[in-house]
Amino acid sequence: MAEMRKKRIAPVIVAIALLLWSSVVWSQQEPQYTHNMFTQMAVNPAYAGSSGDISVTGLMREQWLGFKDMDGNKVAPQTFLLSMDMPVSLLRGGIGISILNDKLGFEKNIGLRLNYAYRTEFWNGQIAFGPVIGFLNKTIDFSMFKPTQPGDPILATAEEKTMMLDLGVGVFYEVPKKYYAGISTSQLLQTAATLGMETANYNLKRHYYIQGGFYYVLPDNPFLRLEPSIMFKTDFVSSQFDLNTLAVYNDKFWGGLTYRYQDALALLIGISYKSFKLGYSYDITTSKLGGAGSTGSHEIVLNYRFKLELEKSPRGYRNTRYL
Repeated sequence: MAEMRKKRIAPVIVAIALLLWSSVVWSQQEPQYTHNMFTQMAVNPAYAGSSGDISVTGLMREQWLGFKDMDGNKVAPQTFLLSMDMPVSLLRGGIGISILNDKLGFEKNIGLRLNYAYRTEFWNGQIAFGPVIGFLNKTIDFSMFKPTQPGDPILATAEEKTMMLDLGVGVFYEVPKKYYAGISTSQLLQTAATLGMETANYNLKRHYYIQGGFYYVLPDNPFLRLEPSIMFKTDFVSSQFDLNTLAVYNDKFWGGLTYRYQDALALLIGISYKSFKLGYSYDITTSKLGGAGSTGSHEIVLNYRFKLELEKSPRGYRNTRYL
């Protein structure tokens, strides 16, 4: 939902008013992805290693293009995500790592997360449990803000940084090629930090995620498969609900729609070639932000999967006939 991002956009738009106060609370909100069906490990650590391959995913999102502040500066969110996960039999599960670069106006967040998932057979499929530990480096350039009074001592005049710890946990259940479901939470510690001569007080908000989806092969056309899925996240202040449907043809091409409640309608297309998957989406803004200059959002995702196969040394043996 757009409110998740509005809470972060607000400090940029109304910075002049907010910076009159010596204690402004900014809530760190997690970025959103239209390709949430391809970025599940970004929100659920228990997903790590579930594909059975080494999986590398890169995503770039340009959100609300054309959105500017009162001075004409580009303040629209811009997100880059790089993640990798793989199964590890010795750990009876999988591990993963993700790097995030999320920009919003004069604020930049660089995050590193390390995931582990313990996986076991359950019912007709597999269930996994996993924690995540992460580090968030938050930077804000206070020199870009304009106080109502020149030389205001409350307002910092330079770029400042802080490091914050993040913990989370998740559960993921899957029956391969049939359905999956997951539930997770992030920013459990709700870490707090202060920047800019105590001008900005940051408090990481705990987020909760629910994911689910299934695969349906059309009886009259076995080459065509439908993949409906949902993504729900909330911090109990605002919530976001995505309803997705992909149509996959011959495991090579896909197209679909995403409806984000009170925020956007997205069109998705993609192609698979050998071990690669490439997808693109365009979000049509349906909220009031569409009338505030937003021309929509663009997102590109690229995934590569492979197996690490070590060459086995030939084993010699003796034939008793020549002993």
